Amino acid sequence: MFKGRGEGNVVYKCSIRLFGDSEILELEFQPHHKGLFLLDLICEQLDIQEKDYFGLRFVDLLKQRHWLDLSKSLIKQVKDLSPLVLSFRFHFYPADPTRLSFNGKCMLFQQLKRDLIHGRLYCSAGEAAALGALIVQDELGDYDREIHQENYVSNLKLALRQNYELEKKIIELHRKREPGQDIVAVYDEFILIARGLETYGIDPHPVKDYRSTQLYVGINFSGISTFSVGKRIQHFRWPEISKINFEGRMFIVHLTYTVDREVKKHTVGFKCPSGMTCRYVWRCAIEQMFFFTAPNGQNPQLYTGGSFFNHSKFRYMGRTEREILSESLHSLKQSSANSSPTKRKANSVPATPSSPQEMTDIRYSSLPRSNLSEPLGQFVDNPMWNHENGIPALETVSEENRRNNPDENIEPLSDFYRESYDPEITNIDDLNMAQATFIGDGMIPIQTTAINNMTDSSLNASLKSKSLKKFSLINAFIPSFIFVILAMSISAIFILETDSEFFAPIRNWPEMDSLRFQYYEPLKEFLASKIGHIF
Repeated sequence: MFKGRGEGNVVYKCSIRLFGDSEILELEFQPHHKGLFLLDLICEQLDIQEKDYFGLRFVDLLKQRHWLDLSKSLIKQVKDLSPLVLSFRFHFYPADPTRLSFNGKCMLFQQLKRDLIHGRLYCSAGEAAALGALIVQDELGDYDREIHQENYVSNLKLALRQNYELEKKIIELHRKREPGQDIVAVYDEFILIARGLETYGIDPHPVKDYRSTQLYVGINFSGISTFSVGKRIQHFRWPEISKINFEGRMFIVHLTYTVDREVKKHTVGFKCPSGMTCRYVWRCAIEQMFFFTAPNGQNPQLYTGGSFFNHSKFRYMGRTEREILSESLHSLKQSSANSSPTKRKANSVPATPSSPQEMTDIRYSSLPRSNLSEPLGQFVDNPMWNHENGIPALETVSEENRRNNPDENIEPLSDFYRESYDPEITNIDDLNMAQATFIGDGMIPIQTTAINNMTDSSLNASLKSKSLKKFSLINAFIPSFIFVILAMSISAIFILETDSEFFAPIRNWPEMDSLRFQYYEPLKEFLASKIGHIF
C-alpha cells in the first residue's frame, strides 16, 4: 500500500477495478475515512444514483474474498494489503432492474455481461446466443453488410464456452435485429432475459451436502438455492427461512414451511471448504436476507453465528430495497404532481409491498422467464428434496479459477467431509451461574442477631451443620456430573461404532454427523497416533 505525507496528514492510495478489467480508478483516502467514503466517491464520479445496490470487494492475504464493510474504518479492514486493489461490483442484484436509472442499467448490463463471460450467469445455448447478440449490438452497433463480414464476432468475448456454433447463432440473431434501436432498449432486453434466469445475481459458493456431493450455494433476492451442473436443485425462499447460522465449516439454514396446513420445521446444512469461507457465506446470506426483506435499516438486528468458542456477530448497516423503492415512488409522485398539478397521471409503478411475502410475490410475477429455449433446471421448492435420484458430478459454474484475477479467483476445491448439523450449543455462562447459585445455597451467611443469641456450643454446631451441608452438596453434584458425562460418552461411542440397524436413524442425525467428523474421528486419530508411538 502506498502512502504519502502532506501537511501532516497521511494519504492512502488505492486502485478501484471497474467492470472491465482495463477500467481502473485511482483514488485517495485518509485513515479516518470509512468504507462508505470510497463508495460515495465512485458513485459520484460514475453518476450512479442507486449506490445502495453496489459494494466494494477485496481479497485478503489468504485468498478469501470479502465485501468491504461500509460502516467501519476503511484502513482497518485492508491494512495488510499492498498494493490495495478493490473491485466495484453489484452487491445486491435488484429484484426489478427495470426501475434503475440509465447509468444503473448500464452498470448492471456490464455486471451481467461479466457474469455471463465468467460462467456465473449459467444459461442454455439459445439464451446465451440471445444475450450474445445483444452484447454485439452494444459493441458494434447495427449490422452492416459491408463492414460485418464472415465471422465478425470471433474477436469478442461473449460466453464462457464460446464456439463456432454459438458465434454462428449470435450472428444470425444480430442480423435480424431492427436497425436504429436505442441503447436503452438493448440494455432492457438484455437485463430482462438475464433476470429470468435462475442464476441471476448468484455468486456460486462451493459446498458439499451430507452425501459428500459437490454443489454450489447461491444467494440472491429470492432466497438461497443450490446448484449442480448449472441446474437449480433446491430453492429456499426467504419467507421459509427462519434462521441462518454457521458452525465451524457448516453453513446451516433453518426452515419453517407449511405442508397440508401443517407447519413443519427442517434444518439443512452444507460443508464449506474452510471456516473462514463458511463465515463469508453466512454473512452474505444475512446481508441479502436483510436487504430484500427488512422494511428499513433504521434499527438493524444484530445477527450472531458460530460456536461458543468461534463466535461471530454482524449488523447490517444501510438502506433496504423497500426504502429505495419507497423513495423512488415518492419522487415519482412528486415529479408527477409538479408536472401536471391539475391532471394526475396514472402511475405505472406499483406501490411498495407491506410485507416480505408480498415483495416476493411481485418479484416472481413481474418479470417472466425467458422462453428462448428450454428451462435451465428443475425448480424444487420443497426443502425436503429427495437425494435418492443422485446428482451428477459437478462441473464448475465459473471460470474464475482459470483467470489470473485476484478478485475473481476461486481456489480449487479440496477434499470435503460429510456435513451438516444444527447443534444445540450449551450456554456455559448460564451453566456456571446455575452451579454457583446451587452451591451457594449451602453458604448462606448467618445473621448477626442470631449469632448473638447463641451459645458457643450451639454456634459451633450450627457452623458444623452448614459446612456439612456444603460438603454434601458438592459431593452429590460432582459424581452425578461425572456419571452423566461418562454415560453420554459411552452411549455416543457405542452408537457411532456399532453397525446395528436399530441405531441407524440416530447415526444419520446431523448432530451425530457433526460429532463424528468434528470431534470423534480427530480424537480417535490423535489417540491412535499417541498409542502407536508408545508401543
